[in-house]
Amino acid sequence: MSQHDYALDIIVQGYPGKSVCHGGLGWSTIALLRGAGRVALIDVGTFSHRKNLVDGLRKHGLTPADVTDVVLTHAHHDHSINWVLFPTARIWIGASEMEWAVQQPWGSTPVPELYVRELNGSPQVQRVRHGDEILPGMVAYDAPGHTPGHMIFVLSGKDRDIVFTGDAAKNRVELLTRAADMSYDPAVTASSIDRMWEFWRRRPGTLLVPGHDLPMVLEDDKPVFVGKREAAIVSWFGDDLEQTTHIALTVPGR
Repeated sequence: MSQHDYALDIIVQGYPGKSVCHGGLGWSTIALLRGAGRVALIDVGTFSHRKNLVDGLRKHGLTPADVTDVVLTHAHHDHSINWVLFPTARIWIGASEMEWAVQQPWGSTPVPELYVRELNGSPQVQRVRHGDEILPGMVAYDAPGHTPGHMIFVLSGKDRDIVFTGDAAKNRVELLTRAADMSYDPAVTASSIDRMWEFWRRRPGTLLVPGHDLPMVLEDDKPVFVGKREAAIVSWFGDDLEQTTHIALTVPGR
Protein backbone atom coordinates (compact mmCIF):
# COMPACT_ATOMS: atom_id res chain seq x y z
CA MET A 1 0.00 0.00 0.00
CA SER A 2 1.41 3.38 -0.94
CA GLN A 3 1.66 6.14 1.63
CA HIS A 4 -0.13 9.45 1.30
CA ASP A 5 0.00 12.77 3.06
CA TYR A 6 -3.34 13.73 4.61
CA ALA A 7 -4.31 16.43 7.10
CA LEU A 8 -6.65 15.13 9.80
CA ASP A 9 -8.94 17.32 11.89
CA ILE A 10 -11.67 16.29 14.31
CA ILE A 11 -14.69 18.40 13.42
CA VAL A 12 -16.93 17.01 16.17
CA GLN A 13 -15.47 15.24 19.20
CA GLY A 14 -17.13 11.97 20.07
CA TYR A 15 -18.47 11.43 23.58
CA PRO A 16 -18.30 8.09 25.47
CA GLY A 17 -21.64 8.18 27.22
CA LYS A 18 -25.39 7.54 27.11
CA SER A 19 -28.36 9.61 28.14
CA VAL A 20 -30.10 8.35 31.29
CA CYS A 21 -33.60 9.77 30.85
CA HIS A 22 -33.91 11.05 27.30
CA GLY A 23 -33.06 8.27 24.88
CA GLY A 24 -29.91 7.93 22.81
CA LEU A 25 -27.26 10.60 23.20
CA GLY A 26 -25.57 9.96 19.87
CA TRP A 27 -22.61 12.36 20.16
CA SER A 28 -20.39 10.71 17.58
CA THR A 29 -17.01 11.60 16.11
CA ILE A 30 -16.81 13.43 12.79
CA ALA A 31 -13.35 13.53 11.20
CA LEU A 32 -12.13 15.61 8.26
CA LEU A 33 -9.41 14.32 5.93
CA ARG A 34 -7.76 16.48 3.28
CA GLY A 35 -5.18 15.22 0.83
CA ALA A 36 -4.59 13.34 -2.41
CA GLY A 37 -7.03 15.72 -4.10
CA ARG A 38 -9.88 14.71 -1.78
CA VAL A 39 -11.89 16.39 0.97
CA ALA A 40 -13.44 13.57 2.97
CA LEU A 41 -15.56 13.23 6.08
CA ILE A 42 -15.50 10.05 8.14
CA ASP A 43 -19.07 9.80 9.47
CA VAL A 44 -21.30 12.86 9.46
CA GLY A 45 -23.47 12.74 12.57
CA THR A 46 -27.14 13.35 13.22
CA PHE A 47 -29.37 16.48 13.29
CA SER A 48 -27.77 17.98 16.39
CA HIS A 49 -24.38 17.91 14.65
CA ARG A 50 -25.38 19.99 11.66
CA LYS A 51 -24.35 23.44 12.86
CA ASN A 52 -21.08 22.17 14.34
CA LEU A 53 -20.36 20.26 11.15
CA VAL A 54 -20.94 23.21 8.83
CA ASP A 55 -19.14 25.62 11.18
CA GLY A 56 -16.23 23.18 11.48
CA LEU A 57 -15.85 23.02 7.72
CA ARG A 58 -15.98 26.81 7.52
CA LYS A 59 -13.09 27.09 9.99
CA HIS A 60 -11.01 25.22 7.44
CA GLY A 61 -12.15 27.40 4.55
CA LEU A 62 -14.62 24.79 3.28
CA THR A 63 -18.31 24.48 2.53
CA PRO A 64 -20.39 21.32 2.13
CA ALA A 65 -20.01 21.70 -1.64
CA ASP A 66 -16.24 21.21 -1.28
CA VAL A 67 -16.61 17.74 0.26
CA THR A 68 -15.75 15.08 -2.30
CA ASP A 69 -16.30 11.98 -0.17
CA VAL A 70 -18.41 10.93 2.81
CA VAL A 71 -17.26 7.67 4.39
CA LEU A 72 -19.88 6.00 6.61
CA THR A 73 -18.74 3.34 9.05
CA HIS A 74 -22.34 2.17 9.45
CA ALA A 75 -25.95 3.23 8.97
CA HIS A 76 -27.06 4.32 12.46
CA HIS A 77 -28.61 7.78 12.61
CA ASP A 78 -25.89 9.41 14.72
CA HIS A 79 -23.29 8.61 12.06
CA SER A 80 -25.17 8.79 8.78
CA ILE A 81 -28.10 11.22 8.63
CA ASN A 82 -26.15 14.24 7.42
CA TRP A 83 -25.06 12.66 4.14
CA VAL A 84 -27.84 14.78 2.63
CA LEU A 85 -25.76 17.94 3.30
CA PHE A 86 -23.28 16.89 0.61
CA PRO A 87 -25.09 16.61 -2.73
CA THR A 88 -21.91 16.43 -4.83
CA ALA A 89 -19.98 13.94 -2.69
CA ARG A 90 -19.54 10.22 -3.13
CA ILE A 91 -21.17 8.43 -0.19
CA TRP A 92 -19.20 5.32 0.75
CA ILE A 93 -20.89 2.60 2.84
CA GLY A 94 -20.47 -1.15 3.19
CA ALA A 95 -22.50 -3.06 0.63
CA SER A 96 -23.76 -5.53 3.23
CA GLU A 97 -24.50 -2.67 5.66
CA MET A 98 -26.63 -0.92 3.05
CA GLU A 99 -28.50 -4.14 2.29
CA TRP A 100 -29.09 -4.81 5.99
CA ALA A 101 -30.15 -1.24 6.79
CA VAL A 102 -32.89 -0.97 4.17
CA GLN A 103 -34.39 -4.26 5.34
CA GLN A 104 -34.79 -3.22 8.98
CA PRO A 105 -38.40 -2.93 10.20
CA TRP A 106 -39.32 0.70 10.57
CA GLY A 107 -39.22 2.06 14.10
CA SER A 108 -37.28 -0.85 15.56
CA THR A 109 -33.59 0.14 15.33
CA PRO A 110 -31.33 3.24 15.34
CA VAL A 111 -31.34 3.13 11.51
CA PRO A 112 -32.92 6.33 10.07
CA GLU A 113 -35.40 4.61 7.79
CA LEU A 114 -36.13 7.34 5.24
CA TYR A 115 -32.51 8.44 4.99
CA VAL A 116 -31.18 4.97 4.22
CA ARG A 117 -34.00 4.40 1.74
CA GLU A 118 -33.02 7.55 -0.11
CA LEU A 119 -29.33 6.70 0.07
CA ASN A 120 -29.93 3.20 -1.27
CA GLY A 121 -31.45 4.68 -4.43
CA SER A 122 -29.09 7.62 -4.77
CA PRO A 123 -26.55 7.85 -7.60
CA GLN A 124 -24.12 9.15 -4.96
CA VAL A 125 -23.88 5.85 -3.09
CA GLN A 126 -20.72 3.78 -3.48
CA ARG A 127 -21.05 0.25 -2.06
CA VAL A 128 -17.87 -0.95 -0.38
CA ARG A 129 -16.56 -4.47 0.17
CA HIS A 130 -13.83 -5.86 2.39
CA GLY A 131 -10.39 -4.92 1.03
CA ASP A 132 -11.57 -2.09 -1.23
CA GLU A 133 -9.38 1.01 -1.44
CA ILE A 134 -11.90 3.86 -1.34
CA LEU A 135 -9.50 6.81 -1.08
CA PRO A 136 -5.84 6.78 -2.04
CA GLY A 137 -4.21 4.81 0.77
CA MET A 138 -7.46 4.10 2.66
CA VAL A 139 -8.74 0.51 2.76
CA ALA A 140 -12.05 -0.80 4.13
CA TYR A 141 -12.27 -3.87 6.35
CA ASP A 142 -15.27 -5.76 7.71
CA ALA A 143 -15.82 -5.19 11.45
CA PRO A 144 -19.24 -6.59 12.38
CA GLY A 145 -20.65 -6.68 15.89
CA HIS A 146 -22.30 -3.30 16.37
CA THR A 147 -24.12 -3.83 13.08
CA PRO A 148 -23.75 -6.76 10.67
CA GLY A 149 -22.14 -4.72 7.89
CA HIS A 150 -20.07 -2.30 9.97
CA MET A 151 -16.68 -1.42 8.45
CA ILE A 152 -13.48 0.14 9.74
CA PHE A 153 -11.12 2.14 7.55
CA VAL A 154 -7.33 2.09 7.70
CA LEU A 155 -5.35 4.92 6.14
CA SER A 156 -1.68 4.45 5.32
CA GLY A 157 -0.33 7.94 5.90
CA LYS A 158 3.03 9.43 5.15
CA ASP A 159 4.08 9.77 8.78
CA ARG A 160 1.64 7.42 10.52
CA ASP A 161 -1.36 5.20 9.89
CA ILE A 162 -4.87 6.11 11.04
CA VAL A 163 -7.54 3.58 12.02
CA PHE A 164 -11.15 4.80 11.96
CA THR A 165 -13.18 2.33 14.02
CA GLY A 166 -16.64 3.90 14.06
CA ASP A 167 -18.81 2.09 16.59
CA ALA A 168 -17.10 -1.27 16.16
CA ALA A 169 -15.17 0.11 19.16
CA LYS A 170 -16.84 3.25 20.42
CA ASN A 171 -14.41 4.22 23.16
CA ARG A 172 -11.28 3.37 25.14
CA VAL A 173 -13.10 1.00 27.49
CA GLU A 174 -14.40 -1.12 24.63
CA LEU A 175 -10.93 -1.29 23.09
CA LEU A 176 -9.42 -2.47 26.37
CA THR A 177 -12.10 -5.00 27.28
CA ARG A 178 -12.90 -6.30 23.77
CA ALA A 179 -16.54 -6.00 24.85
CA ALA A 180 -19.05 -3.43 23.65
CA ASP A 181 -22.34 -1.87 24.59
CA MET A 182 -24.90 -2.43 21.78
CA SER A 183 -23.37 -5.56 20.28
CA TYR A 184 -25.55 -8.19 18.63
CA ASP A 185 -22.89 -10.88 19.24
CA PRO A 186 -20.11 -10.48 21.85
CA ALA A 187 -17.83 -13.01 20.13
CA VAL A 188 -18.14 -11.24 16.78
CA THR A 189 -17.42 -7.89 18.43
CA ALA A 190 -14.35 -9.24 20.22
CA SER A 191 -12.97 -10.58 16.93
CA SER A 192 -13.49 -7.22 15.22
CA ILE A 193 -11.75 -5.38 18.07
CA ASP A 194 -8.84 -7.82 17.90
CA ARG A 195 -8.49 -6.88 14.22
CA MET A 196 -8.30 -3.20 15.18
CA TRP A 197 -5.51 -3.94 17.64
CA GLU A 198 -3.58 -5.71 14.88
CA PHE A 199 -3.74 -2.61 12.72
CA TRP A 200 -3.01 -0.33 15.68
CA ARG A 201 0.14 -2.22 16.63
CA ARG A 202 1.38 -2.66 13.08
CA ARG A 203 3.16 0.67 12.87
CA PRO A 204 4.51 2.86 15.72
CA GLY A 205 2.61 6.12 16.11
CA THR A 206 -0.59 4.85 14.51
CA LEU A 207 -3.59 6.96 15.51
CA LEU A 208 -6.91 5.31 16.30
CA VAL A 209 -10.09 7.38 15.95
CA PRO A 210 -13.09 5.74 17.69
CA GLY A 211 -16.75 6.43 17.14
CA HIS A 212 -17.47 8.07 20.51
CA ASP A 213 -14.22 9.15 22.12
CA LEU A 214 -10.98 11.06 21.61
CA PRO A 215 -8.31 9.81 19.20
CA MET A 216 -5.65 7.65 20.82
CA VAL A 217 -2.11 6.42 20.26
CA LEU A 218 -0.33 3.50 21.91
CA GLU A 219 2.39 4.12 24.48
CA ASP A 220 3.88 0.93 25.93
CA ASP A 221 0.91 -0.84 24.31
CA LYS A 222 -1.58 1.24 26.31
CA PRO A 223 -4.10 3.67 24.74
CA VAL A 224 -3.27 7.31 25.45
CA PHE A 225 -5.63 10.12 24.47
CA VAL A 226 -4.60 12.78 21.98
CA GLY A 227 -6.33 15.99 23.01
CA LYS A 228 -8.71 16.88 25.82
CA ARG A 229 -12.31 15.84 26.31
CA GLU A 230 -14.75 18.73 26.03
CA ALA A 231 -18.42 18.21 26.83
CA ALA A 232 -20.95 20.26 28.78
CA ILE A 233 -24.58 21.34 28.90
CA VAL A 234 -25.91 24.84 29.57
CA SER A 235 -29.37 24.73 31.17
CA TRP A 236 -32.08 27.23 32.10
CA PHE A 237 -33.04 26.48 35.70
CA GLY A 238 -33.57 30.09 36.79
CA ASP A 239 -36.30 32.68 36.19
CA ASP A 240 -34.99 34.38 33.04
CA LEU A 241 -32.88 33.65 29.97
CA GLU A 242 -29.83 35.34 31.47
CA GLN A 243 -29.59 32.79 34.29
CA THR A 244 -27.92 29.61 33.10
CA THR A 245 -26.23 26.66 34.75
CA HIS A 246 -23.12 25.15 33.16
CA ILE A 247 -22.86 21.41 33.76
CA ALA A 248 -19.57 19.75 32.83
CA LEU A 249 -19.86 16.24 31.41
CA THR A 250 -16.24 15.22 31.81
CA VAL A 251 -14.15 13.96 34.72
CA PRO A 252 -11.22 16.24 35.64
CA GLY A 253 -7.86 14.67 34.94
CA ARG A 254 -9.30 11.77 32.89
